[in-house]
Amino acid sequence: MKKSILCIGAGYVGGPTMAVIADRCPDYRVQVADINEARIRAWQSGEPPIYEPGLKEVVARALNRNLFFTTEIEKAIEEADIIFVSVNTPTKTFGEGAGMAADLQYWERTARQIKSCAKTPKIVVEKSTVPVRTAEAMDYILNSGGGVHFEVLSNPEFLAEGTAIRDLMEPDRVLIGGKNTPEGRAAMEALVTIYARWVPRERILTTGVWSSELSKLAANAFLAQRISSINALSALCETTGADIGEVALAVGRDSRIGPRFLGAGVGFGGSCFRKDLLNLVYLCECQGLREEAEYWRRVVLMNDHQRHRFVRGMLSHMFNTVVGKRIAVFGFAFKADTGDTRDSPAIYVCRRLVEERAQVVVHDPRALDNARVDLADLGDAVAYETDPYRAAEGAHAIALLTAWDLYAQLDYQRIYDSMIKPACFFDGRNQLDPDKLFSIGFNVYTVGRPPRTH
Repeated sequence: MKKSILCIGAGYVGGPTMAVIADRCPDYRVQVADINEARIRAWQSGEPPIYEPGLKEVVARALNRNLFFTTEIEKAIEEADIIFVSVNTPTKTFGEGAGMAADLQYWERTARQIKSCAKTPKIVVEKSTVPVRTAEAMDYILNSGGGVHFEVLSNPEFLAEGTAIRDLMEPDRVLIGGKNTPEGRAAMEALVTIYARWVPRERILTTGVWSSELSKLAANAFLAQRISSINALSALCETTGADIGEVALAVGRDSRIGPRFLGAGVGFGGSCFRKDLLNLVYLCECQGLREEAEYWRRVVLMNDHQRHRFVRGMLSHMFNTVVGKRIAVFGFAFKADTGDTRDSPAIYVCRRLVEERAQVVVHDPRALDNARVDLADLGDAVAYETDPYRAAEGAHAIALLTAWDLYAQLDYQRIYDSMIKPACFFDGRNQLDPDKLFSIGFNVYTVGRPPRTH
């Protein structure tokens, strides 16, 4: 039985995934390797460089028992039987496919490094989100020229930030794709055996490699499409007087549809949805499927439109000018329970408000450091507060952009009393009770509901 596991890449996917495997499989030696020394030192200290509920506790149980973090990638490759590849595959910013295709330079560099360092046969597992048929290219690179044999599997992650540990501990499914050959089936079974330590066998699906790769893109595309669909309806609700919450409730009660991902708001963000959708668009275009490509492109465009519509609404309701007005932004992470700000709607909203010469003050319980990086070029036009009450003091408006539980627990009478009147509250996540805010004195603007104004 294979007993030594390596993951190349200590980011949002590699670190938590390996921590859970080490926790659930104490007889396996699990290493996580990365070229980023500061990131590795943070993992080694027991204080993970990323915030994820429950992650620190899982790491603590396995750290230095059978879970190790290292920058010595070549040595770790030699020692491993199974190698997970979880390196970054961002959207290309240059050349052919710029803005849509996945940038696979780090993935290919890693594949070549594995080939050059390995002295014994390995199972190589794609964990990064990659285009369909990437495993074929990896197999070609690894097995060209003879020598050591590699079996390449696809094992996409289906983690939602904020619930990643729960998603790993109690997954809806684990998907493993491999070749339908004796060697391929044996490699898949080796990986199945690991997950079966804590995942029921009926939830572990084995498929062809290409189906596995496409399933990851498809899952994110479907989820993003639901968000864009409900947001498209939110605009209609605002013009007709319907309530998007009531519409979503009614639609979600249909057992064929279900209630999840039907929350209207300022739009989706994060590292996956936009990237995977645009990757899917590019794949369709490369296959000559123009109508299909345009269908998925519209999901992205609707999300962009929702962000624009939110800022446009703020301007409209504040007498078409925010020049010199202090606006408190509650929440900068793309969603609650994570410090991740990649593609966060708050980035767009803050930039647009600064363009309109507002004085923006950002509060977030976990993402302020990332916010400073994301908005560094805006200089003194943006301030950052660790206390939401201080952020709102003297403000003309509050824009709630991340649904942290903290924001539902604040004393909004105290906040209202400290603000410039009329005080506006723009709830971009429909998190708070608009009637309660209105009764305090706020003019309340939510997504997909009629405004409540004095």
